[in-house]
Amino acid sequence: MKKQDILFAIIIIACFLPFFISEPIYSYYLSANNAHPYIMAFFKFAILATLGEVIGLRIKNGVYNEPGFGIMPRAIIWGLLGIWIAIAMKTFSSGIPYFVQSLGIDGVADAMKSSFSLEKLSGAFLISVMMNTSFGPVFMTVHKITDTHILNCGGSLKALITPLPFGKILADLNWDIQWNFVFKRTIPFFWIPAHTLTFLLPPQFQVLFAALLGVALGILLSIAAVSARKK
Repeated sequence: MKKQDILFAIIIIACFLPFFISEPIYSYYLSANNAHPYIMAFFKFAILATLGEVIGLRIKNGVYNEPGFGIMPRAIIWGLLGIWIAIAMKTFSSGIPYFVQSLGIDGVADAMKSSFSLEKLSGAFLISVMMNTSFGPVFMTVHKITDTHILNCGGSLKALITPLPFGKILADLNWDIQWNFVFKRTIPFFWIPAHTLTFLLPPQFQVLFAALLGVALGILLSIAAVSARKK
């Protein structure tokens, strides 16, 4: 472990440890989460999802930042995407159990508000499947487009005010990778199982866990990229 890794680990521990050892800070987090869920979603994704990309860059290129990477614009975009994700999670977790009920399958809506059961597991799985096969591909494509736009702007904050050439970037995407890897592999083998677990958690922890999943996926994708280079 290099000096930069030790320093990075110390900073991360210093930032997150107070939430685990201080009851007042943890209580404040819970109250803020209840009062302002979408503002909190912005900060959760801005911090955690960007952290995942920073760690991923370290794994791939050996540094936590580099010219053109654009940590700040990535964080702001992730924050805005985080609000979108929080809205989607609320919509699907509220709506799908009642959709299932309309098919004549009773008990799922009530089970989602209770402790773990097979009905709750099946409900969480159905919510995850519906969210990741409808909202998921759209979200992943939009994120890829914004990510490309930041890189094209040299990682500068001007990416946030520069008109986004949505159609051009969309047309130039590598759809072979987007379809055969991002959609066909990460959705069924990572996102659906991971979000099934997410929707089993208490509502106040679901968005936080979803943001943490971004960290995990960033690390996994970076490890896969490094492995592919060595072949």
